[in-house]
Amino acid sequence: MNWLITGGAGFIGTNFIHHILSSRTDVTIINYDLLTYAGNRDNLKTYEETPAYTFIQGDICDRNQVDRVLRDYEITTIVHFAAESHVDRSIVGPMQFVVTNVNGTATLLDATREYWLNNTAAPSGEKRFHHISTDEVFGSLKPGEPAWTEEIPYAPNSPYAASKAASDHLVRAYGHTYGLPVTISNCSNNYGPYQFPEKLMPVVILNALNNRPIPVYGDGQQIRDWLYVEDHCEAIARILADGKPGETYNIGGINQPTNLLIVQTICHLLDELSPSADGRSYESLITYVKDRPGHDRRYAMDSGKIRRELGWVPRHNLEDGLRMTVQWYLDNPDWVESITSREQFRDWMNKNYAQRGGSAK
Repeated sequence: MNWLITGGAGFIGTNFIHHILSSRTDVTIINYDLLTYAGNRDNLKTYEETPAYTFIQGDICDRNQVDRVLRDYEITTIVHFAAESHVDRSIVGPMQFVVTNVNGTATLLDATREYWLNNTAAPSGEKRFHHISTDEVFGSLKPGEPAWTEEIPYAPNSPYAASKAASDHLVRAYGHTYGLPVTISNCSNNYGPYQFPEKLMPVVILNALNNRPIPVYGDGQQIRDWLYVEDHCEAIARILADGKPGETYNIGGINQPTNLLIVQTICHLLDELSPSADGRSYESLITYVKDRPGHDRRYAMDSGKIRRELGWVPRHNLEDGLRMTVQWYLDNPDWVESITSREQFRDWMNKNYAQRGGSAK
């Protein structure tokens, strides 16, 4: 069982590979990642000498390289994480999201179609192409509207969401037209270890520890459904094992606080686990900044289908997940330093802060 994991050096891909290699002995992982700013090969250095793990630096838009990897490693399962994934970046530079998320997914799908369906040398047996997507393809919920099910029409609002919606449609089209054995999962906001520090939770943790302002968009009353990354990995594994080809599954954490409450909770955890030198609460660093253009107000996922059909439910509540996440960042300062010292990271953060009227330094 040779699994190709695209984007496996990123946040969710890293956690998924850790999950599979620590729980399965019948799977060989080929981690295919371009190592852009958010990819970190060191996330998986513990497996570098393991026969069941191979890293290949590569671009999903490079058809010739994708073809070689599929053929040389006789790939039987593809789990497609590789994507540009930060809404703020998509607003500043949308075209890279189209290139990676749309063109890259199309390239991967077509290479897989040619190898699995039109090549007699392809490995026999059950195959699966699983595509990781997002709840943002559904748009924004108004107060009182029910959570999204898999049947809700797409209504993406950001360039990132639109690019992921397009990739979802391509996956479905290749399944319907060519019979490619595809599944899709739309997940809610992930958090946990190894998350690149441009997303909300690591931004709050690291800014607080460095006595920098903690930015909160608008009034902070935006609502997201928060999913601990380990629960997400378990859901993907369940879909690969028991999911029906052609089906889509929503994966939510059943946690829907406001962004402001998330920020305040993290501050209180840091007050407990790593008190500031001056004795003040980290909550005093909260700074309200201009809202993101077109900021979706509320997301909520209905995970009833995956619960009914595959028996998956998240194991971590938000309180436990946040505590583990904060503790992980406190316990891994070397990893944080290796990421935040990158010139690409500093340039982006300074640019982002300048737009908000501050500085990342």
